[in-house]
Amino acid sequence: MRKFAYLIILAGVLVMLYPKASEWYNDRQQEKLLAEAEASYSAVAPGSNTESELAKPYAEVTELLAEEAAAEESSPASGSADNREVELGGSVIGIISIETIDVKLPILEGATKANMKHAAAHMKETAPIGEIGNAAIAAHRSRTAGRLFNRLDEVKAGDTVSVKTAEGQFDYEVYDISIVEPTDVSVLNGNDKDRILTLITCDPLVNPTHRLIIHAKLTR
Repeated sequence: MRKFAYLIILAGVLVMLYPKASEWYNDRQQEKLLAEAEASYSAVAPGSNTESELAKPYAEVTELLAEEAAAEESSPASGSADNREVELGGSVIGIISIETIDVKLPILEGATKANMKHAAAHMKETAPIGEIGNAAIAAHRSRTAGRLFNRLDEVKAGDTVSVKTAEGQFDYEVYDISIVEPTDVSVLNGNDKDRILTLITCDPLVNPTHRLIIHAKLTR
């Protein structure tokens, strides 16, 4: 009987420790990706897709964001639907930094479930970072303070979003902040003169129904 009681206590301790272990693992993966990004970057191919061509990949991205939010809602203690190690499907292409909210994340090429688990992800269907057009980067809005795009709602117009790649550092100035429907693919529109960066995550933080969109233009 006493042995059974010890097993129950041990099981309870493991359940309580699991969220912290999960968070530690995810942070370690992010640190490894940042180290890789600091060491080297891979080039990305140009993209000039139309809005209709972007509709499907954008829908997939917003669905992934919603899935992660739903997973946290159903199991808030774990902070993730699946914390097993997954193979990343994209290469590290840079680092995104937003000083005003103390964010620094590796950027992986391709907005897939695996890539977005530990990093921000560049939608490969959109313009390359730093080039004319609209380059989109998506990341989950983890409930853990400071993780991924958790604090993205604190960004203000005029803030600087810096992206470092193999081509150099690109500093974008935020000019527009909006909350849109998950199906509003127009947020990925660009033109033939501006170099735009679009950041995408869920809103609100709990039970999200919309998407938080940050638009910024390249200043240098």
